[in-house]
Amino acid sequence: MKPNERQPQIEAIIRRDGEVSVETLAQRFDVSSETIRRDLGYLATHGRIQKVHGGAKRPQLIREPSHEERATTAAAAKAEIGRRLADAVAPGETLFIDTGSTTLAAAEALAVIPNLTIITNSCRLAERLARASRDATIHLLGGRYGLDNAQTTGIAVIEQLQAFRADRAILTVAALDPNEGAMDASLDEAQIARAMIRNARSVTILADAGKFGRQAAYAVCATRDIDLIISDGQLDKLHKAALRERGVELWT
Repeated sequence: MKPNERQPQIEAIIRRDGEVSVETLAQRFDVSSETIRRDLGYLATHGRIQKVHGGAKRPQLIREPSHEERATTAAAAKAEIGRRLADAVAPGETLFIDTGSTTLAAAEALAVIPNLTIITNSCRLAERLARASRDATIHLLGGRYGLDNAQTTGIAVIEQLQAFRADRAILTVAALDPNEGAMDASLDEAQIARAMIRNARSVTILADAGKFGRQAAYAVCATRDIDLIISDGQLDKLHKAALRERGVELWT
């Protein structure tokens, strides 16, 4: 059995049982302990399991680092995702766009699309689009201001969103799993994303490969509610297949 066939089965066993030893997995798959350790190392690097002494357990729910740290993580992948997003958006569309390093990386690509209307709670995104676009109409939602993400959150933002309808909600997430759907590490951000989804005709998720297979505390939406996911070329075949089985359009 090849590693790319064995590793998803190992992950499934760990998620089912909670914690499993290297010895048990080696016996289960009839391979050496060293082979299992390599498999666990790969899965841990991609955030799918957590290694412990002598084995592995279910991963902890992730907590996102600061905006500055996130902006420099997978920067090239995020820039490419931003360029691909421009191929999905038609001139004249109305867009909800939430706060995130990946949506911010898409600003320049969106700025060249004519006659967009953009509703966002990201101060950085609003400013970048206003400087780069000649004709975009930009609505910045007011609410409780957060310095790190330069964003507004809270009930004021959610109430304002009820006054808008959009062709597309463009969202970034902290975690994405084909079985669990899209998740966020911030309750405030998850609530805003859900409000955007309710008033949008379609949902587009921007997520680099590192976001897949992780778990976060707050649900954004089920996989069936996502129309398009734009990721990067590092996304593995198993996640690609799982998303397509669920009817999600996937661009990598």
